Amino acid sequence: MNFTFSSETRPDQARIEPATFQVQQIWQHAGGTPRDVSHLIDRTYRYHSVRELHWHLADRFARPVRSLAISRV
Repeated sequence: MNFTFSSETRPDQARIEPATFQVQQIWQHAGGTPRDVSHLIDRTYRYHSVRELHWHLADRFARPVRSLAISRV
């Protein structure tokens, strides 16, 4: 299962706490057609890494982590 996402980072927060990002939009690529699945995650959550997002998606879709691929636009 492949995913692509766009995100928003706030570099001004890096001075106060570790840099984080929020997912603006995320697409699942299955069958050659990207499908927007943004509504399936909490887009207000501030992820600390792409790895954390990867684990969240594996949990959300009840899939093994190794079966998912994720990339940022």
